[in-house]
Amino acid sequence: MEKVTKIVVLAKQVPDTRNVGKDAMTPEGTVNRAALEAIFNPEDLNALEMALQMKDRIGTATVEVLTMGPQRAADVIREAMFRGADGGYLLSGREFAGSDTLATSYALSCALRKINPDIIVAGRQAIDGDTAQVGPQVAEKLNLPQVTYAEELVDINDTEVTIKRRLERGAEVVVSPLPAVITVNGSAKECRPRNAKRVMKFKYSLATSEMATADDARKAFIQERPYLHIVELAAADVNPDPEQLGLSGSPTKVKKIENVVFQAKEAKKLSAEDTDIEALMVELIAGHTLG
Repeated sequence: MEKVTKIVVLAKQVPDTRNVGKDAMTPEGTVNRAALEAIFNPEDLNALEMALQMKDRIGTATVEVLTMGPQRAADVIREAMFRGADGGYLLSGREFAGSDTLATSYALSCALRKINPDIIVAGRQAIDGDTAQVGPQVAEKLNLPQVTYAEELVDINDTEVTIKRRLERGAEVVVSPLPAVITVNGSAKECRPRNAKRVMKFKYSLATSEMATADDARKAFIQERPYLHIVELAAADVNPDPEQLGLSGSPTKVKKIENVVFQAKEAKKLSAEDTDIEALMVELIAGHTLG
């Protein structure tokens, strides 16, 4: 029987910190998540694309997504399924609340030991933290080789993967044995768009906790189609040390976050006349803003 390579993508649902307004922070200095749209972390989409490329090249492979978060984080898994993933795992529970990168990587590594993938792919960093620590920490906790700053999949077979890395002063090509952890840059290929047929196929998928509030017809529909069931893992399912989860396992403490909104102090109104535009160009060149 031909071996099926199991690829797991680590993904995160994050607040869209690229579009921060005046209401983005609470008076206590924390992120007002209700005021920001929840999105698929951008570099995790690059990681998903690389994982799907691996599947395309290997042929006999599956791509599944692992995300940690509340019930709504299942949206990330559904989005990945619309784009080509085969399924996913939602790691959820109050025990994980308040996790910093150390506690997050510990929880994910516990889940990954249960899932036992051949390849783990993740985005370089999340836009709500920008630490780039979780992927490497997972690799260390699982004692796996890691390739960071991945930009292009060069080659892959049953035993090793060849990756081009984007570095500060150029690029290098490295070969890593499998299993391995690969973290992917935003400069890597953009993720393929949603596939209409896959949207129609997977739009009714639900995680276990979502099933609990679904009506009987929806439950019966999913029970007849196991591929629509998103596996949900609680803390007890991954056998962690409770002291290393959530706030108790998070040595990082955020003292204060400030929201800085830039506002223009001066403004100039121009008409569409050529003379106004030419005058503005002269002014910008004279002030060395242009040229």
